Amino acid sequence: MEDKIKSYLDEINGIAISTDEQAEQFRLKYLSKKGLITSLFDEFKTIAPEQRKTIGKILNELKQAAELKLSEAKSASQPTSAVSNAQLDLSLPSDPFNLGSRHPISIIRKQMTDIFTKIGFVVSEGPEIEDDWHNFGALNFPADHPARDMQDTFFVETEGDEKWLLRTHTSSVQVRVMENQKPPIRTISPGRVYRNETISARAHCQFHQVEGLYIDEGVSFADLKQTLYYFVQEMFGDKIEIRFRPSFFPFTEPSAEMDITCLICEGKGCPVCKHSGWVEILGCGMVHPNVLDNCKIDSKVYTGFAFGMGIERIAMLKFRVNDLRLFFENDMRFLSQFKSVI
Repeated sequence: MEDKIKSYLDEINGIAISTDEQAEQFRLKYLSKKGLITSLFDEFKTIAPEQRKTIGKILNELKQAAELKLSEAKSASQPTSAVSNAQLDLSLPSDPFNLGSRHPISIIRKQMTDIFTKIGFVVSEGPEIEDDWHNFGALNFPADHPARDMQDTFFVETEGDEKWLLRTHTSSVQVRVMENQKPPIRTISPGRVYRNETISARAHCQFHQVEGLYIDEGVSFADLKQTLYYFVQEMFGDKIEIRFRPSFFPFTEPSAEMDITCLICEGKGCPVCKHSGWVEILGCGMVHPNVLDNCKIDSKVYTGFAFGMGIERIAMLKFRVNDLRLFFENDMRFLSQFKSVI
């Protein structure tokens, strides 16, 4: 068998292949399922164990030589793809290149950030995985507050006693700012937040917020209202109608919610506004003295206001989108509509 393999090897090295037809004949003779090399491998199974090492080595060399010969023949027969400069027509139009677009949430986030930075707010960011103190404790949430319950918050399993969670609001960023910066403070905190809610046309388990904070001596509720009037008029125009309603938040006192005319139905009533003609876009209020004291800011000297709004809610009104889930489905038919939006 050893002599037979060597004779085949000499035969393969002496073969010249110049056409595709010769290459196919070579493959059929040596490398096909019924070829000579395949039959040698079948015969190899019957030889004595002590001969397999020597025979196996030269048999593999034979197969490799045949495969190399066939590969070189196919490469030589391939037409060259190179095109000379003389054949290039530089006057031909280029291939179309489709430009992408920014996501509508990114567009609205930038617009909101630009509006507030024009009046002196700076952007602050923080971690999305937070401890209980920054997300709840420092913000005057009692230990038995419903927002601490599992039905609202995604908690993270840890080995220690300290509770960690996916932040439910970007107010945690404001706490970090107050802990590390002395008044006056004027900051906004855009970012992604998480809540254990049923996904629907109006709600999602993850969404985006922009929260604002202003702390200084003599800050009043009138300052808060004028700031928010300015934001709404810059975002939606001068003709938009606005109303404030009393509300409750643990971290502000007094507290309010602000509604604007539903832009999707123009106040006539639709599922987005629950057929009321009004859409709540944000919660706000004067920073609770306990929050200031928790962050080592003297509540007898300083006052402040805070507000928070969902970017998706603003985007739905701005772009007349009636289902919040569209922002997360990555449907190119939907996203391509925003190519012309700056």
